[in-house]
Amino acid sequence: MSDLEIKRKKLIMRSMRRGTKEMDLILKNFSKLRLDFMTEEELELYEKLLSENDQDLYQWCTGQSCAKQEFETLIIDIKDFISESGGLNS
Repeated sequence: MSDLEIKRKKLIMRSMRRGTKEMDLILKNFSKLRLDFMTEEELELYEKLLSENDQDLYQWCTGQSCAKQEFETLIIDIKDFISESGGLNS
């Protein structure tokens, strides 16, 4: 298993154990479907996003507030994922 594959698996696990049920569901499903297609740089940004507070993440992902500029593109991708899939499907 490559270092990149190990990193993806760790990020999926971190996505599943966020602290709030809503973000657990959204990020678990997003990560399972999208991380395999991310570059190493995109994975680094996603890992940094996971360090943010769940309440902030939820507001960014639902459009209740604007995301930090560095995360704007990633949050748009997550919002698109939520819109396409409902975000909560297993």
